[in-house]
Amino acid sequence: MSILVSPSLLSADFLELGREIEMINKSEADWLHLDVMDGVFVPNISFGFPVLEAVSKVCTKPLDVHFMIVHPEHYIQQTAKTGAMMMSVHYETCIHLHRVIQEIHATGMKAGVTLNPSTPVSVLEDIIRDVDMVMLMSVNPGFGGQKFIENTIRKIECLRRMIAKSGSKALIEVDGGVQEETAPRLVQAGTDILVSGSYIFKSADPLAIIRHLKELKK
Repeated sequence: MSILVSPSLLSADFLELGREIEMINKSEADWLHLDVMDGVFVPNISFGFPVLEAVSKVCTKPLDVHFMIVHPEHYIQQTAKTGAMMMSVHYETCIHLHRVIQEIHATGMKAGVTLNPSTPVSVLEDIIRDVDMVMLMSVNPGFGGQKFIENTIRKIECLRRMIAKSGSKALIEVDGGVQEETAPRLVQAGTDILVSGSYIFKSADPLAIIRHLKELKK
């Protein structure tokens, strides 16, 4: 399977959002990553459903929606109505994670579970067969442009072994500090999907950067 690339809208120029989405549509990107932050679970506020709904009307790529909020289960139906392909929730915010995954699947969306840097992958042993994707945060969530946390490589390797042993079909996505130096290492460790924000949107040629990430080999 070739590497999937999911550019993170958080790093886009919001004064030129239409133009940025047009660039994504023309690119070889597979998905568009949208970070919803509430200022409670993470120390930042990003955007909510007005932006999600507007983007969904013009973006031709599947929407990869990452909720960094408390009580994400309250917004499953509303997320599904935007046409989102993937809804990812944080393990740390869901007391009844299995139920949340079931409710996401019931809407027709794929379900992802995200782990903070300090959360071990072992917590997913009893749920790994039920999820479509596991996202590992390689920075502490809340802000773009942070330095990559090296322990993420080991976590990817542990998660890859867990997936193989369990027979799960879950994909591994990594979000945070994905750039020229870290991306090849992440792919070698077993990552399926690269989320990248600043490295793509702040570059002189975003289309070329996306193409470069797509060409990385496991």
